Amino acid sequence: MGHNHDHAHGYTHADKANKKALTISFALIAGFMFVEFIGGYITQSLALISDAGHMLSDAVALGLSLSAIIFGAKAATSSKTYGYKRFEILAALLNGIVLIVLAVFIFKEAIERLSAPSMVMGQGMMIISVIGLIINLIVAWVLHSQGSTEENLNVRSAFLHVIGDLLGSVGAIIAAVLILLFDWYIADSIASMIVSLLVLFSGWNVLKESVNILMEAKPANIDSAKMIEILKSIDGVEDVHDLHIWMLTSDFSVMTVHLRVKANTDRDYVLEKSKSEIFKNFGIRHATIQIEGRDLCTYDETCN
Repeated sequence: MGHNHDHAHGYTHADKANKKALTISFALIAGFMFVEFIGGYITQSLALISDAGHMLSDAVALGLSLSAIIFGAKAATSSKTYGYKRFEILAALLNGIVLIVLAVFIFKEAIERLSAPSMVMGQGMMIISVIGLIINLIVAWVLHSQGSTEENLNVRSAFLHVIGDLLGSVGAIIAAVLILLFDWYIADSIASMIVSLLVLFSGWNVLKESVNILMEAKPANIDSAKMIEILKSIDGVEDVHDLHIWMLTSDFSVMTVHLRVKANTDRDYVLEKSKSEIFKNFGIRHATIQIEGRDLCTYDETCN
């Protein structure tokens, strides 16, 4: 039996960068959320109020993401042998649910307003929307440039929250222009509906990927057939079976596999070569490999 483990307890460089990016983003989003909500109430703009609600979900998402990184860095224990890494997936799952619920609520309110549009103060709505757009652009840049938006699902879910909010600000600006130029107050409700659909799309993607990880599905970027082919090509390997690959978190994949080798094969060589090929081709550091010979019977086989 062989293991190739790379447990990094405490903060890694990526964790520190993600923590810094999320802290800055949380402060900016939470601060402007109150401004936008008050501005939406004064101007009677549903688009601003809904965007403020989205910012509230952003603040919660960023706070959860930040907590996830802090908890995820805690060392493993005897009862939690993988540590607290999956806390970030639970946070991402909650983020996705919040986004979907928020999108449905906004859409419902927007439909109700279509029949009786409110008299929105276009100028005030424009000023607040432009400030909101600038804030969201800054936060999106911070998360994308300093955070691991490609590798870390939790940071990516927070980034998607902000992108949805950014699009909401763009929609509010367009609506404000239409109100100022043509007194088209229904534009406020239409902008809210468009934002809600964008939020729903983002929320569904985050929710789907979170559930996929919690169900221990195989990472989409890893080809099981190719892995078997590579392992079988190692000198001495006769058969590959009981291959299992799953994601502990979005950036931490693990696997187990049984390799049956020919008689008089150097098993240490097969083990080290297998670990090397798995890491080189698939980036998996945590691999448990069981070496078997023809003379050994596994639990699921019958001895002849």
